[in-house]
Amino acid sequence: MQPTIPIIILALPLTMFLVLGLFGHKMSHRLAGILGTAGMGTTMVLAYIVSFTYFFSGDPAFIDEATHTRLQAVIFNQDWLAFTPQLVIRLGFLLDPISALLLVVITTISFMVHLYSNGYMRDHHGVWEKGFQRFYSFLSLFSFSMLGLVVATNIFQMYIFWELVGASSYLLIGFYYTKPSAVSASKKAFIVTRFADLGFLIGILILSYYTGTFNFTDLTSVQLSDGVYQVSEATAMNIKNIFATSAAPVFMGGSVLTWALVLIFMGGMGKSAMMPLHIWLPDAMEGPTPVSALIHAATMVVAGVYLVARLFPLYLMEEMSLNIIVVVGALTALYAAMVACTQIDIKRVLAFSTISQIAFMMVSLGVARPEFHHGLGYMASMFHLFTHAMFKALLFLCAGALIHAIGSNDYTAMHGLRKHMPITHITFLIGCLAIAGIIPFAGFFSKDEILTATMGHSMFWYIWMSAVAGLTAFYMFRLYYLIFWWKEHKVPEGHHAPHDQPWTMTLPLVILAAISCVAGFVPMGNLVTWNGHEMFDHANFLTNLGALNWSVASISLAVAIVAIILATVMYKKENPLPEKMKNLLPTLWRWCHHRFYWDELYMFITHKIIFGCISKPIAWFDRNIVDGAMNGLALLTNKVSYAIRGLQSGNVQMYVWVYLIGALLLGGITAICLI
Repeated sequence: MQPTIPIIILALPLTMFLVLGLFGHKMSHRLAGILGTAGMGTTMVLAYIVSFTYFFSGDPAFIDEATHTRLQAVIFNQDWLAFTPQLVIRLGFLLDPISALLLVVITTISFMVHLYSNGYMRDHHGVWEKGFQRFYSFLSLFSFSMLGLVVATNIFQMYIFWELVGASSYLLIGFYYTKPSAVSASKKAFIVTRFADLGFLIGILILSYYTGTFNFTDLTSVQLSDGVYQVSEATAMNIKNIFATSAAPVFMGGSVLTWALVLIFMGGMGKSAMMPLHIWLPDAMEGPTPVSALIHAATMVVAGVYLVARLFPLYLMEEMSLNIIVVVGALTALYAAMVACTQIDIKRVLAFSTISQIAFMMVSLGVARPEFHHGLGYMASMFHLFTHAMFKALLFLCAGALIHAIGSNDYTAMHGLRKHMPITHITFLIGCLAIAGIIPFAGFFSKDEILTATMGHSMFWYIWMSAVAGLTAFYMFRLYYLIFWWKEHKVPEGHHAPHDQPWTMTLPLVILAAISCVAGFVPMGNLVTWNGHEMFDHANFLTNLGALNWSVASISLAVAIVAIILATVMYKKENPLPEKMKNLLPTLWRWCHHRFYWDELYMFITHKIIFGCISKPIAWFDRNIVDGAMNGLALLTNKVSYAIRGLQSGNVQMYVWVYLIGALLLGGITAICLI
């Protein structure tokens, strides 16, 4: 493949960012929206061409026909910084199953968000939001950053774009910069992820120090020809041997390689909002709803999953690191699902749902083993990444349509909307059915594969994740019934009744809903696997139905249906059951409603311990001792200067007398010393 189209895929969003950022204030709002949307649409088309060429062209650079193995292709790779002849940082474009998949996902969701924002970012009277051009500029920057991240040829290039994603998300979350809560949320997201990124950077340095390379192909693959590589377990084992021979000592029970991989995973924990670095994501809802869809669906939060998937052959070599991923993911999934059951802000429910679903993907990667269905967990994680991106973006954009119509994020202001907003109602229901895992919607297939992989690893974690899946169906249909079925509010006099939004907002909902209906039939097992080997002999769009473990699928489907029935009984119409349930377990409900007091814990640690017990004494020492010593020295110098300034009077006679007296004193002292 020629590098022209891949370069344009990266260059076009960057160009839109620069054009809209520098000249957007001179454009009309409509022109800025058209330019941003057209630029992202073009990028999407080019990304589809590249991805479909990779998956279906049969090019020998992309697939080995003899073994049916999908290969890695380095389209271009330019030297940037050279530390040693071997240790060189390059900027390039790596095309393989997961990068090709993410190209489709990122550009699709980003284009839908761009199109949707043309309607969302103006009120019912057609008045555009202040800073509309700036908003589209930031969207383009974010898209460029994510695209650069997923096609990175080396881990340092990934880190550069990783930080750029953090910077652009800060700008988008804090778009309403006059709103204190938005400013606070943007700073919170930026600071929390920076702590995680510090661990990521240390892990990168450890890995590169011992291996002498930043390149993903050198770390995980064997070279077949110029620019063509194949994922190799032997290469990863060689990396493990390098650490075993040169860094034999262990620290706290883990090898140096284990610690390097855990620190790299720490970066993924921050971006993907895993406990205990999850607190920024719910607050990120303060940004515009299209931003929430972009961040929570397909882009920023899946970066951590992508990071682990990219280095998966190395993680396979260190089982301890995979076990840590499983534990962190499982705890996060259950925590977020429990909290989502008690929230009243529609966007926060979806935010905690995102945390839970991303944790599902992490658990799936953690339980993936080559000996069980050829690493089914890896494929299942990528499959769920794909399906989740579509239905979660759908749910967030539906939430935006509801908020735009009602003017509130609180579901208590949204009862009985199915009659007034039929398109939003149907598309939101499709999204709920997909995330609940109801056949034949997309989430059913990917969730089943994850649960199958989990059962193959541990029955305990299988039961745990099945319970989380049941909670997911419950809280999503709780939200659905509260919004669309409860007794509707009377429309205040002089106000219009809620209604479906303009076509720019409605069309993305319909498209994403259609994808959520059929995405589960994509034969992902033949497209994305950890080692490139196809999992099915004769794949087609019915393959997933035939390949399902129906014992697992039946149980998970039954759990989801029971959870939906329970939500229907409790929330389809007003009744005392929710209040009785709340009163039955008041302590648990209170802890879930307050997010298990994680924010309060962080406030205590930062304000009482760090600021009060550490920073305050240091500030006192700096202000009184360090600054005091410097100020005292300056004061002493000033006073001495004032005391002796008379010596510089300009009186020559006095200078002579002083000279003579000094000479006599010096002579006297000399004579005394000689006697």
